[in-house]
Amino acid sequence: VQLVESGGGLVQPGGSLRLSCVVSGSIFSIFTLGWYRQAPGAQRESVAQITDTGRTNYQDSVKGRFTISRDDAKNTVYLQMNSLKPEDTAVYYCNRVGSSGYPLDGWGQGTQVTVSS
Repeated sequence: VQLVESGGGLVQPGGSLRLSCVVSGSIFSIFTLGWYRQAPGAQRESVAQITDTGRTNYQDSVKGRFTISRDDAKNTVYLQMNSLKPEDTAVYYCNRVGSSGYPLDGWGQGTQVTVSS
């Protein structure tokens, strides 16, 4: 399975970014998908998940600001990030989520999001 994230960049506080992740080498539509992030010196953490039926779940710190979505025809999962804060600065990754709730695959290269004025 290959995971390719894109869409990161440098943005000012209050700005927006839309991340994309293309998943190849797997049946896409039957899996829960998740976005994760890792800030410098911190552990990787789950940000948002979306099930195969479209049910979503978010980390408390991003609720109301981030929206996860998926396009099964394109094998792509998205993360729309609005009202960005400096504490959102991290490398963002996507992954398939297993029935245990943990990531299934190795990690892609991620995409860097930097929120700074």
